[in-house]
Amino acid sequence: MEKTVCELFAGVGGFRLGLEKSSHEWNTVWANQWEPGKRSQHAFDCYCKQFGHSENHVNYDISQIDKSIIPNHNLLVGGFPCQDYSVARSLSGSHGIDGKKGVLWWQIRDIIETKRPPFVLLENVDRLLKSPASQRGRDFGIMLKCLSDLGYDAEWRVINAADYGCAQKRRRVFIFAYNNTSKYFKKTNDTNENDIINSDGFFAKTFPINQIFNTKQVSLENQTIFDISENFKYDFLNSGYLKGKQIITARIEPIFEDSIPLKYLLEKDVDSKYYLNSNVEKWEYLKGSKKINRTSKSGHEYVFSEGPVAFPDDINKPARTMLTSESSLNRSTHVIEDPQTGKLRLITPLEAERINGFNDNWTKTETMPEKFRYFCMGNALVVPLITRMGQTLNKIFEAE
Repeated sequence: MEKTVCELFAGVGGFRLGLEKSSHEWNTVWANQWEPGKRSQHAFDCYCKQFGHSENHVNYDISQIDKSIIPNHNLLVGGFPCQDYSVARSLSGSHGIDGKKGVLWWQIRDIIETKRPPFVLLENVDRLLKSPASQRGRDFGIMLKCLSDLGYDAEWRVINAADYGCAQKRRRVFIFAYNNTSKYFKKTNDTNENDIINSDGFFAKTFPINQIFNTKQVSLENQTIFDISENFKYDFLNSGYLKGKQIITARIEPIFEDSIPLKYLLEKDVDSKYYLNSNVEKWEYLKGSKKINRTSKSGHEYVFSEGPVAFPDDINKPARTMLTSESSLNRSTHVIEDPQTGKLRLITPLEAERINGFNDNWTKTETMPEKFRYFCMGNALVVPLITRMGQTLNKIFEAE
C-alpha cells in the first residue's frame, strides 16, 4: 500500500517529521494548518520552511474547505483540540444531528466520511477520555460511535512520553482507527480480545506493556449519537479498543524505559537574556505550595490549594510537561540551574525543541517571535513517539 498521508492541524509538522524519520517512503499529499484569529500564521510559515511551499500545504480554515478536494490518502493524522463534542437534533427533527459549530472533531469526521482513508491516527490531551466533567466519557463515546458508524474499529492508549525513553513527562491519548476494508481490520477481528491490548494490537506492538488491570466493556448497540450525547457516561481507562459496537477498556502498566534527563539536552554558553536577573522571589512564590481563601461566583467560600513545583527543575530527570506559556513568568515554566554558571535560567527555544525531539532550530524562522517558538513546542507532539508508531505502520502497510 502506498504511504500517502493527509495531515490536519499540522502545527510545525510533528506528525510528518516523525513519520519521515521512520521511513522516507511516507508522502504527505495534503496538509492544513490554520491559527484562527491570527494575522500572522507563524506555525504554517515554519511548516513551509521545513517542507516547502505547495498548493497542497493549505493555510485556511478547515471548516470552510470542501472535503472532496482533499487528495485521496491512506493515512489521516492530526492532533486536534479537546472541545465539547455535544450534539443537538437538527431543525428538521429526525433527519439528523448538528455538532456544535467550530468543534473540529466534526471536520475530521466529515473528511473520514468523504475520503474513507484505510487508517487514521489522532492525538489529543488525555482529559478527552474524561470530558466533560458533568458527563465523563461522553465526548470520547461520541467519537467512537462516529468511527463505528463509518465502518472503523479503533484502539487507544494514553502514553507518557517519558515512560518510553523520551525527555518529557507528557501524557497524551493516541487513537488508531482502521477501516473494515483493510486487511489489518480483518486480522484484528480474528484476534483474541485481551491480546489486542496486551500483545498484538497497534499500541501493544509499539509500546509494550507489563500488565493489564480492570478490563471492562460497554456496548454502543442501538444507541444513536444523539442518545450518547444526552445519556452516555463511562469511565474510560488508559487503554482500550472499539470492535464493532463493543468498547473494551483496561488500565495498563507500561514496560518502562529509561527516559532522557534534561541535562543531556542543554546548550552551553547560553545568552544572558535567559537568566533570572530579578523576580526570583516571585518565581519562588509561584513555584511554592499555597492555600488561598477564595469565593466562588455563587458566594461559596473555599480554600484553593496547590502543591509545590521543583525550583529549580532537576536536570537529572526528564522535563515536565511543556505548556504554551513556557518562558513566561508562571509556575509551569521550566527554570534550571545552568551547569556552567550555577545561575538560574529559563530553557532556550532550542532546548524546548530538543525536549520534544525536533531537530535543532526547527522553529527558527525569519519572522517567528521567540515567544511563539515556545508556544509551538507547548502545542507540539513528542516526535520520537510518532517515529515508533511509524515503524509499526510501515509493517502494517507492507502487509496490506
